[in-house]
Amino acid sequence: MRIEKCSFCGCSVYPGHGQMFVRNDCKVFRFCRAKCKKNFGLKRNPMRVRWTKTFRRAANKELTLDPSLEFEKRRCVPVRYNRDLTQATVLAMKRITEIKTRRAHDFWQKRMQVKVTADTKDQLLELRRNVDMVEDPVLREHAKQQLAQGEKAQAKENAKQRAAAQAGQKNRMAARATE
Repeated sequence: MRIEKCSFCGCSVYPGHGQMFVRNDCKVFRFCRAKCKKNFGLKRNPMRVRWTKTFRRAANKELTLDPSLEFEKRRCVPVRYNRDLTQATVLAMKRITEIKTRRAHDFWQKRMQVKVTADTKDQLLELRRNVDMVEDPVLREHAKQQLAQGEKAQAKENAKQRAAAQAGQKNRMAARATE
């Protein structure tokens, strides 16, 4: 049993499912559903259609550079049936699936961490703008102190970044002068 990949979206096409289109040059295209076949017929680029795996990989929303994905590659090498080999293959497939799901989850968590930091920055900006709207005077003073400390830390970090950028610029200028 061979599980094909959809030529448009990249989903799995199981035996007995989907549609097949054979072009005049004998190139075979398999589609998981009519939606994919119609988009292919409309000559849409899968990298620009947001719901395809191709788009998600190109936009770094899915794991792309992972050695476990290497096992999914199609190999056209006939192998004689061997019961031990088949059992080992099935066990390996289960293990690879576990590894892929764990790595995909880790990748997702890293992506979401960026969102959390962006949301935190947005919330701090909102608080900075509307700190006077806080009704409790104790909380208002505490928020003002926290914002002042955060601004000092941000100023220090900005100064470090500027110093590093200036040092890099001086090194580049020195390297150009020696050429």
